[in-house]
Amino acid sequence: MAVIGNLRHRPARRLTQLYAGLVLYGVSMALMIRSGLGLNPWDVFHQGLSRQTGISVGTASILVGAVVLLLWIPLRQRPGLGTVSNVVVIGLAVDATVALLPADLPLPARVGLLVTGIVANGVATGLYLGADLGPGPRDGLMTGFAARRPGRSVRLVRTVIEVVVLALGWLLGGTVGLGTVGYALAIGPLAQFFAPIFAVPAPTSSPDVPRETVPELR
Repeated sequence: MAVIGNLRHRPARRLTQLYAGLVLYGVSMALMIRSGLGLNPWDVFHQGLSRQTGISVGTASILVGAVVLLLWIPLRQRPGLGTVSNVVVIGLAVDATVALLPADLPLPARVGLLVTGIVANGVATGLYLGADLGPGPRDGLMTGFAARRPGRSVRLVRTVIEVVVLALGWLLGGTVGLGTVGYALAIGPLAQFFAPIFAVPAPTSSPDVPRETVPELR
């Protein structure tokens, strides 16, 4: 698989945004985990795997990301630097942050963690999208499946995959709750708000060359 993501244009800013976004995404995951009020579908699955196997949520995220990335090969998807970094950095960041956050907090504090986590996730998504260095492995899986099945929209494929991983995660013991619903309702508008703020302007010398698009973070 060839690696995509041209760093000739503003590499310092784009790399900074890439890794800041990935670390912040991991922090936002940890905030939602410590809230105990629900996670997004993939993280419900990661948490379920963690509870069944004894590995950390971050390690589960890394392992699942690696497996998903391998599934890109038959789908003929091409990873970018952001794709490969996504697999490792988010998992490390979530474990480090969970270790620092106290458990068994009172409900008001947990609600605060949840709200902060969702908003931070939106900011992280904007940073990552603005860096434009490759889609997240899970999103590439969705677009790859959609491309192999003409007539099926990415939205439909994404919905089916996320419902499946959410159900599996819940069966494995992952937390589904208010946070799951809140995330589903809020992350789209938040990402749409923050993405233009952090978007790196295209090179003025090549206005006719479209930049790679990154529809989602994970």
